[in-house]
Amino acid sequence: MDSVLTGGACAATLSVVTAASKIGGAVDILVGGAGCGAVAAEAAKVPGVRKVFCADAPVFGKPVAEDMEKLIMQVHTAGKYSHILGPTSATAKSALPRVAAKLGVNQLSDVLSVTSEDTFVRPIYAGNALATVKSADSVKVLTIRPTAFDKAETSGGSGAVEAVSCEGAGLSTWKSEQLSKSDRPELASAGTVVAGGRGLKSGENFKLVFDLAGTLEPSPP
Repeated sequence: MDSVLTGGACAATLSVVTAASKIGGAVDILVGGAGCGAVAAEAAKVPGVRKVFCADAPVFGKPVAEDMEKLIMQVHTAGKYSHILGPTSATAKSALPRVAAKLGVNQLSDVLSVTSEDTFVRPIYAGNALATVKSADSVKVLTIRPTAFDKAETSGGSGAVEAVSCEGAGLSTWKSEQLSKSDRPELASAGTVVAGGRGLKSGENFKLVFDLAGTLEPSPP
């Protein structure tokens, strides 16, 4: 069973490599970006990665979901993959549902555990329960929660890098974005999450809990 991952050599993708290795079979990575050759080369060093597809083009400098879907589908059509995985990130969450729709299959979101090549554990009811789901789809499209899996090593691998282009990309164009900046890590990759509600009664009490959490060692995935 072969898997293709969408991403690069970032921490979230390294966790997805670990999830893919639990499925079994060959693991390939798809990297799309502008000037992303170095990222593709780093991804090829991850142990267990057979091949890295590198789509280096200006259109992927600020990729939109339509272009990423075309790129993923092009690589999948050539490789006939059994599994298509991505981290639970904005890019994957916008592109992979389009891929699943094109393939006529269901997407399994925010996977926490891999039981077998067709059985996965994911949260339901806003995370209040866990469901073990067995997929009969010919292609499994998954988003993976990065903090649920250890990160793969970043050296020792000898994957090949193959340049790819994407026909039909660029019909939709990225114009601008407004981002809120914070020194805090993304929630999906945070080792410690502090949450408080009415019981804390005041901002001072919440700050006390926040400061206390800062002294704790992050829990392992």
